[in-house]
Amino acid sequence: MPVDPVPGVSVVVPVYRSTDTLPVLVERIGVALAGVPHEVVLVDDGSPAATWAVVRELAAQHAHVMGVRLGRNAGQHSALLAGVRTARYELTATLDDDLQNPPEELPGLLAALTDDVDVVYGRPRAVAQRRWRRGGSNGLRTVMSGVLGVEHAALLSSYRVFRTALRDGFAADLGPGVSLDALLSWSTSRFTARDVAHHDRAAGRSNYTFRRLFRFAIDIATGYSALPLQVATTVGLVTAFFGVVLLLWVLGRLLLTGSSAPGFPFLASMIAIFSGVQLMTLGVIGEYLARMHFRVMRRPSYVVAERVGRSLPEGPR
Repeated sequence: MPVDPVPGVSVVVPVYRSTDTLPVLVERIGVALAGVPHEVVLVDDGSPAATWAVVRELAAQHAHVMGVRLGRNAGQHSALLAGVRTARYELTATLDDDLQNPPEELPGLLAALTDDVDVVYGRPRAVAQRRWRRGGSNGLRTVMSGVLGVEHAALLSSYRVFRTALRDGFAADLGPGVSLDALLSWSTSRFTARDVAHHDRAAGRSNYTFRRLFRFAIDIATGYSALPLQVATTVGLVTAFFGVVLLLWVLGRLLLTGSSAPGFPFLASMIAIFSGVQLMTLGVIGEYLARMHFRVMRRPSYVVAERVGRSLPEGPR
């Protein structure tokens, strides 16, 4: 189990192919949190060997830096979960490895974590992303708000500060496809946000493609809510009602005019509509069955392959 947190800040950074930015990021975090007990937990999410070599070097150079290498790519939020469960300080901050989240904003986010707040999000004043990427992020927030009923979904960002004790609410085996924001909503409803700067990427490009964003949205919808099943049921009922109305129209036309409905185009369009609804419903059910299958297999959210720096007992997965 994780150790009891002590006063200070644990900064968790999911790392993927970021060899150029990590040394600068660690240095800037140290300057931003000068005088505050802190650690930096770099979680390598199945990157090529060169990335882990940089993490090892940073852990050897800085006593407050710890590296955690996952056995395979588990996804950003699973990497975050591994880091959160490793944190030893009473406050945890998460930020990206590409320097788009300025570490200099950390003191302000920590100051916003007052006694009546458990989670503070860094809300970008202006997002330095391409239009499709901003649209995808807004779509994810819509999913979080509509599917999970999370009222604070508009505040969500990858830049967060929260109380480490919240992890007690999601200490069980969670399986793949986790969402840290959904898990935090299990433990508290006291969220707020503070405006922060958002910079251009210092190097490379985002690893989040439209396909990955869509897959993540599906994981959230089917992993933390039964709403997709309810929607499928509603669509099925509406389609069935439409089918009954259509049957009455066909029979009425036959009785009143002696002629049936127009031929192949009409029949083909109706088959396409009903088949599409059936396939959609089967797809929704299949997503839930797949998640149950992985749970039965006890597939972990992540597997820690190696640690460097400070040694701590491994927490649950």
